[in-house]
Amino acid sequence: MALVSDNTDPLARKAVEQDDAAFDAQSTTTTLVSSGDLTGVDDRYRRKSEMVNAAFARIGMGLYQWELFVLAGFGWFTDNVWLQGVAIILPQVRVEFNIAEDRISIMTISLYVGLLLGATFWGFFSDVWGRKVSFNLTLLFAGVFGTAAAGAPTFVGLGFLLALVGFFVGGNLPVDTSLFLEFVPPSHQWLLTVLSVFWPLGQLVASLVAWPLIVNFSCGTGGYVGDGTCTKTDNLGWRYTFITLGGLTLLQFILRVFVFKMHESPKYLLAKGRDEEAVAMLAEVAKRNRKPVILTLADLQAVDALFDSREAAGIKEDMSIEEKEKARAAINAPAALPNDTSIQAANRVPGSNALLRQSFEKFSLRKVKALFCTPKMAYSTGLIILLWGTIGLAYPLYNAFLPTYLANRAAESGGGLNATYRNYAIISSLGVPGSLLGGIMVELPYLGRKGTLAISTLLTGVFLFLFTTATTQAAILGYNCASSLTQNTMYAVLYAATAETFPAPSRGTGNGICSAFNRVCGLVAPIIVLGIELSSNAPLYVSASLFLAAGLAALLLPFETRGKANL
Repeated sequence: MALVSDNTDPLARKAVEQDDAAFDAQSTTTTLVSSGDLTGVDDRYRRKSEMVNAAFARIGMGLYQWELFVLAGFGWFTDNVWLQGVAIILPQVRVEFNIAEDRISIMTISLYVGLLLGATFWGFFSDVWGRKVSFNLTLLFAGVFGTAAAGAPTFVGLGFLLALVGFFVGGNLPVDTSLFLEFVPPSHQWLLTVLSVFWPLGQLVASLVAWPLIVNFSCGTGGYVGDGTCTKTDNLGWRYTFITLGGLTLLQFILRVFVFKMHESPKYLLAKGRDEEAVAMLAEVAKRNRKPVILTLADLQAVDALFDSREAAGIKEDMSIEEKEKARAAINAPAALPNDTSIQAANRVPGSNALLRQSFEKFSLRKVKALFCTPKMAYSTGLIILLWGTIGLAYPLYNAFLPTYLANRAAESGGGLNATYRNYAIISSLGVPGSLLGGIMVELPYLGRKGTLAISTLLTGVFLFLFTTATTQAAILGYNCASSLTQNTMYAVLYAATAETFPAPSRGTGNGICSAFNRVCGLVAPIIVLGIELSSNAPLYVSASLFLAAGLAALLLPFETRGKANL
C-alpha cells in the first residue's frame, strides 16, 4: 500500500481510496462481530486483527488447532470434574465429620469463593501477562491442591483446600476459551461450542470414578464416624476419589507442558504491540499445519506507517474523503531524524524497578471500559453478565446438590447408595450429546447462538419443574437426563457466544468478569440452602424459575455472532 502525501486533489483522493480499498481486501470474507464504534477496539489493532483472521483462514484448521482443541478441553474437563467431585463427596463428608445436612453446603461455599476469586484474577492476568502462562498454571495448582484435599484432617481444613482448588480451577474457562478462539480460523469458530463437550465429560468421569470407590469404601448415610456404626477407615471412598481426580488433573498439566508445544496467542501479542512475535507465532502454526506463511512483519508495519501518517495529519476513520484530503495535504515537512541521545534512550533497557512498575501499570480499568464503550456495547455486555449471573445461581441450586437430591429420592423409593451413583453416572453421560447438539444448532440459520441459548435454557427450567413431581425411579432418572442434555447445550452456547462478542484485547477480562459474576451468584446458592433441608423442593423451584427467566432474557441479546469472525 502506498503512503501518498501529494496535495493535489485528484492524487490525494486516489491515495485515500487506495488505502481504504487495500485494507478492505485484506479483511476476511466473513463479517466482523460488530463495527468499530461498538467494540471499543482501535482501528490500528482492528486492521491488524483482520489480517491475522485472513492468515488463519488461509492456514486453515490443521493439526495444531486440533491438538489445541483437546488441550483447551482439559480446562473445561477440570472445571466440571471438581465441581461435580465436591458435590459427589458431600454425603460421605457429612458422615465423616458429623455435619448436619443443612450445614454441609459450607463446602460448596468454600469452593465457590475460590472460583470467584480465580475467575476474576486469571481473566485479568491473561490479558496482562498472556494466555500461555495462565493456561498452564491453573491446571498445575488445581491438581496439587486437589490431591492435598484428600488428606484433609478436619472439616475446616477441607474447606480451605477446596477454596484453593477453586481459585485455580476458576481460571480455566475464561483463559482456555479465549486462547482457543484466537487460534481457530473464522470458518471453524463453531468448534468453540463443541469444545464444551469436555465439560460434561468431566462430570461423567467424576461420577464413574466415585461410583465404585464411594459405594465400596464408605459408610452408609444413616450414621456417622464415631457413633459405633462406622470408622474413619471404613469411609475412605471420598478421599480415594479426590486422589484420583487430582492425579488426572496433574496428568493433563504434564501433557500440556511437556508433550505439546504451546504458543502465545497472536492476537494477544498484537494487542501488546509485539508484532514480530505475533508473526513468528503464525509462522509456527503454519509450519505445524504444513502451510506456507502468508503474513509478514512488513505487512503489519505498513499498517503502523499508514496510521502514524494519519494520526500526524489528524485523519480519523470516520472522516469523509474531502476531510482526509485536507489532512493529507497538511503533511509536507519531512519528519525530523532522531539524534544519538534519543536513539540511546529508546533502546535503553529499563531496570528491575522500572519493569516492576510498568507491569503493575498494566492493570487499569481501560480493558473494562472497552466493554461498555458505546450504548449498544454496554447493553450487550450488561445483559451477558446478567445471564451469567442468573444461570450461575440457578445451576448450583440444582447440580451442586444433585447427588444429595438423588440419595433422598432413592431412599424414598426404596433405592440404595449403588442406585444413587448409578443414576448419577447415567445422568452425567447425557451431557456429552448435549454439547454436540449445541454445536449443530448454533449454525442453523433461524436459531444461531441466541435461539439455541434461549430454547435450551427454557427447556432446562421446564424439566426441573417436572423433576419435582417425580415419584418413581424411572421418572426421576428421565427428567434429570433430559435436564442434563439441555443445560449442557445451554452452557456450550453461552461460553461460545460470550467469547465471540468480546474483542481480543479485552476478551480475557470480559470472560473473567462474566465468570466471576457467575461464581458470585453461585456462591449465593449454597447460602440459600443453609438452614433448608435438601429433601425439600424449594431450591429446585427457585432454580427452575431462574432458568426460565434467563431463557427469556437470552432473546434480548443485541448481537448474533453466527457467521461472523471474532476480533
